[in-house]
Amino acid sequence: MGDVLVVNAGSTSLKLHLVSPDEISAPVDGLAAVDAVGVDAVAHRVVHGGEAFVRPALIDPAVRRAIADLEPLAPLHNAPALAAIDEAMEKLPDVPHVAVFDTLFHTSMPPEAREYAVPRRWRDEWGVRRYGFHGLSVAWASERAAAILGRPAADPRLVVCHLGGGCSVTAVAGGRSCDTTMGFSPLEGVPMATRSGSVDPAVLIYLERTHGMDAGAVDHALTAESGLLALGGSGDMRDLEAAARDGSGAAKLAIDVFCHRVAGAVGAMAVAAGGMDAVVFTGGIGERSPGTRAAISSRLGVLGVELDPARNEAVDGDGDIAAQTSAARVLVVSSREEVVAARAARDVVGS
Repeated sequence: MGDVLVVNAGSTSLKLHLVSPDEISAPVDGLAAVDAVGVDAVAHRVVHGGEAFVRPALIDPAVRRAIADLEPLAPLHNAPALAAIDEAMEKLPDVPHVAVFDTLFHTSMPPEAREYAVPRRWRDEWGVRRYGFHGLSVAWASERAAAILGRPAADPRLVVCHLGGGCSVTAVAGGRSCDTTMGFSPLEGVPMATRSGSVDPAVLIYLERTHGMDAGAVDHALTAESGLLALGGSGDMRDLEAAARDGSGAAKLAIDVFCHRVAGAVGAMAVAAGGMDAVVFTGGIGERSPGTRAAISSRLGVLGVELDPARNEAVDGDGDIAAQTSAARVLVVSSREEVVAARAARDVVGS
């Protein structure tokens, strides 16, 4: 099979990559340009596969309906993905289109990591459980981390920190997800750019009962008005770091809360993985913010993590930034989730 077009529709962006058979990827400038691109298949990243999808799926009307049915679980993500699917299938009707789900990597989570302690009907009839996300990114980061360490892919115990607009921390052992911070939706876990991360459920009840906020208002506040934006005035870590250097207490608080929560999650995920051979930073913040990596790593000294400051500042692309004496390696991996999606599409079409 020749080139695969990978369509990654986020909540606020659309990214396209053309991935060659030897896994060289190149960006494509919008769906309007796809007519001029010769492709043999299209892979669509879809955030939430729910319980309906445990493997990538060739998109037909039934699969499209099933993805639409999952929209209430990830309205910020599945709706844009469906819109991109429809547009791409209209522009490229003669090639196979494959849905690749971010939840798939986490289907290996054991029951103790997957289940909430909620009534059985919620779990059995309504699908209220932990699904996990950022699976394509974590899969690539885990593969690259093993290569950097010079070990087989299924060997190292890893904690992968995908830190960007959305953020999650995942335990990986045996090449499989053991636990992760995102759960039923991409809202759970550590704070993010505009998402709150986990909050006490009683807060939501209090807001409804005492302040008259309905579900829509609470949902909007937690997904679009919270996180780094609420604490520091910006959802962009670069802006916060600049403001903190200029003396902004709010920006410093936002960074401190973020790094504190991420470091705590790394500790929890190290337990889930049965130990930690390396902590891996990926995503926009993880790859490009030496200050954030340093602040998180400094909180992990209790786990024997020690950063090399010069390596941390100098790394460009993939690399090991831990000190020689560190009990666990600290790795930076450039996200290439489009490669994982393209592989999945090739497997589906080939079979």
